[in-house]
Amino acid sequence: MDAKFSTAIHLLIMVSEADAPMSSEQIAHSVGTNASYIRKVAARLNRAGIIAGRRGVSGFSLAKTPERISLLEIYRAVEQTENVHVFDVHQNPSDECIVGRNIRPVLNGMFRHEEQVLERELADTTLADCIAQMRKRIETNERAPKGITRQKGKNQ
Repeated sequence: MDAKFSTAIHLLIMVSEADAPMSSEQIAHSVGTNASYIRKVAARLNRAGIIAGRRGVSGFSLAKTPERISLLEIYRAVEQTENVHVFDVHQNPSDECIVGRNIRPVLNGMFRHEEQVLERELADTTLADCIAQMRKRIETNERAPKGITRQKGKNQ
């Protein structure tokens, strides 16, 4: 799995908490990547109805409140899949070995169960939960970075 999921959450927190619309360049600087990658992730979020952006206008905005955006919805949008997939099983176990003949169905069943547990957890966690944890960490450990306030709409 690549970093699209964590990048999307980072992007969404930035968009939600910024005092003014943020460009892909500004978000890319915070994420530590390039603006074209941010635009690619943002396009997927836009297609899923999570963010809105207008052609010719710099910046993004949330299409719905953070409380209504689950991490599962974000995952599905950026990974472009319905099911969470974290684990893979090696491809060529030997049929000459009793373990080799049976390992794939055993692990596939176990792994799918664990992925379903993760799906339920992601469905029950919202962007608002992430924002709350971010605010708490910032409040505890440091001053808010420029452009992000501890409470939206209040200047620090």
